[in-house]
Amino acid sequence: MRALRRWLDDTAGGLPATFWYLWAGLLINRAGAFAMLFLSLYLTEARGASEALTGTVVGAYGLGGAGGVLLGGVLADRWGRRSTLLAAHLATAALMVGLAFSRHLVMIAALAALVGVAHSMPSPAFVAAIVDVVPERRRSRAFNLQFWAFNLGMAVASLLAGLLAEASFVALFLVDAAATVLAAAVIAWKVPETLPRRAATPAPILDTSRSDRTAGVQDLRPAPVRGGGVAPRRAGRQRRAGRQRQPGLHTALTDRTFLTFVGLTFVLAVLTMQTSTIMPLAMRSDGLRPSAYGAVVALGGVLIVLGQLFVPRLIERHRKDRVLAVSTALLALGFASLAFADDVAVYLAAAVVWTIGQMLAAPPNAQINADLAPLELRARYQSVFYLAFPAASFVAPTLGGVSLQYLGDRHWLIVGGLGLLAAGCHLLAGPPRERRVAALRQLSTPLPPPPTPTPAPVR
Repeated sequence: MRALRRWLDDTAGGLPATFWYLWAGLLINRAGAFAMLFLSLYLTEARGASEALTGTVVGAYGLGGAGGVLLGGVLADRWGRRSTLLAAHLATAALMVGLAFSRHLVMIAALAALVGVAHSMPSPAFVAAIVDVVPERRRSRAFNLQFWAFNLGMAVASLLAGLLAEASFVALFLVDAAATVLAAAVIAWKVPETLPRRAATPAPILDTSRSDRTAGVQDLRPAPVRGGGVAPRRAGRQRRAGRQRQPGLHTALTDRTFLTFVGLTFVLAVLTMQTSTIMPLAMRSDGLRPSAYGAVVALGGVLIVLGQLFVPRLIERHRKDRVLAVSTALLALGFASLAFADDVAVYLAAAVVWTIGQMLAAPPNAQINADLAPLELRARYQSVFYLAFPAASFVAPTLGGVSLQYLGDRHWLIVGGLGLLAAGCHLLAGPPRERRVAALRQLSTPLPPPPTPTPAPVR
């Protein structure tokens, strides 16, 4: 009993109430957010679209999300986390109702793009709010629980959606809209605004033109001079640069260390998106029913629900880059094995492999993202990070639909090779990234007060 209490405390202890309301809102949202999972099947079965056209329409969702995630990051830093979350949830619900009753492919594509905008807006605000309210030493468990809630909701959604899709595709969109409104109600009722007040001193500026051991961190702290006073380092040059361009979204978009990490996350997202964009089409080609696809997706969610809470202890002693390399390799192997799949059993076995990879990747991925973001640009950095996911939502179905149509099962071998290449890149990118994080932490620690000058002895 004591061991169980210790495990619960290590897994979920010490987190503030606001985090748990955010967690509950995310769980409710994901439990009903299954409409876009089945959009490809809806287009092919209910609207008679080809696989290539289906991939293009689903890709419009990802294209809209690319703009939505950047918009959400800017609004969350300027307007506030809570306001951004509420606006995005309510807009999503209204658009889902529109999708439920649309019949023309052009209108469906336009609405899918707008849903992509609204769906992606909350992501930077959710994570920025979690970082705002959770102390740094407990953020890893918070991110682990966030990923757990996301997949618990997905497991429930997939089981329900497989049955609803066989009965009515319209019901998918309407239930999704209702769950989104309920999540918005929880946020409006219990989540306060968490946007930090502007700091009195500027955050460290990232100088991406440098390649020294600080990996692009420019020290703005005053340098001691003789006589006990201080003088700013490179003060004149920095004042001129500050007048010309203040830190903003462009800072994240030109941060090479951060963008390398985002690029590898994009590959991870492309692999993960196969389950919701290309895999249902492959299963349909193999003569499998929508309920079989729901069972495969639900298995991944169930595995995460049962095992995700044990992941932090499993990986805490290992370097983040090595954990991400192993997780990406498992995703690659899982999807590559689909080249030989022709029944549900093989799909289920492959799902076990890539789900373990997803479980291992979630905590270090979120923690690295939080570590690299300056305080005043927290949501903007989150938005650039989350840009990888709508971009993958566009690339995965757009290229994947054509690849599956013309290459068949060889598509999965290409996906596996891409994942193995990304696993190797994680090992190369890890050490300089860790030096960058260490430098940022050093700059964030306050300097000791300057020494009091000792009066010279009078002769």
